[in-house]
Amino acid sequence: MTKEKQLNIEDFIIFKNDDFVAINKPPHVSTLHERQEGAGKGILELLKEVFPDVQMCHRLDKETSGVLLAALNPEAYRHASMAFEHREVTKIYHAVVGGIHDLKGVQVLLPLLSLPTGIVKVDKLNGKESETIFNSIEVYRNCTLVECYPITGRMHQIRVHLSYLKAPIIADHTYGGKDVFLSKIKKKFNLKKDTDEEPLIKRVALHAYALNIPLLNGERQMIEAPYPKDMRALINQLEKNR
Repeated sequence: MTKEKQLNIEDFIIFKNDDFVAINKPPHVSTLHERQEGAGKGILELLKEVFPDVQMCHRLDKETSGVLLAALNPEAYRHASMAFEHREVTKIYHAVVGGIHDLKGVQVLLPLLSLPTGIVKVDKLNGKESETIFNSIEVYRNCTLVECYPITGRMHQIRVHLSYLKAPIIADHTYGGKDVFLSKIKKKFNLKKDTDEEPLIKRVALHAYALNIPLLNGERQMIEAPYPKDMRALINQLEKNR
């Protein structure tokens, strides 16, 4: 996200009360500050311009879109931190994966180890406990829309576990995912001469669809985030060209 296209963070608020604010994070924006010079501000910096005392309750990868929760006061931050630590927060992700998969409550229990390179690998000796449950939502031509329930919250957990199931996420080149092109799913597709075909989505096709959190008053709050434009366009094309 360049400085010329700086986000108006208030346009992305999908829930707010006295304690929390939830953002439908767009893809290609960091949760915290951007490290690259001239890359623009991360979500936390943008939120601080509106809510000076805000603290992030968790993170999403830069390419991942969807629900991102922040606390507006110290008490709310402590409450959320404990809820995440005690696994009282339900997280639901949607991913478009390569191949046709019939997943019904498939549980993956594989310990994961983060390497200094930023890549995560399965390591049964030194890895940290990691658990995800997967269910297929829709099956398309050569692709499947999958609902993912991460029980633990390890870095790249969903991506690595899906790769282990031989269902890597579309465009997740780090873990074996391939790009999807309209020419591969549309029966009568004519590419204009001297034109390079672009993939239907240019980032890891993973979206944090919903977050169910305990509020300070004891009630629970479900927060859902609609798909961003690129994920919606991908699924629309898959729907049209089954």
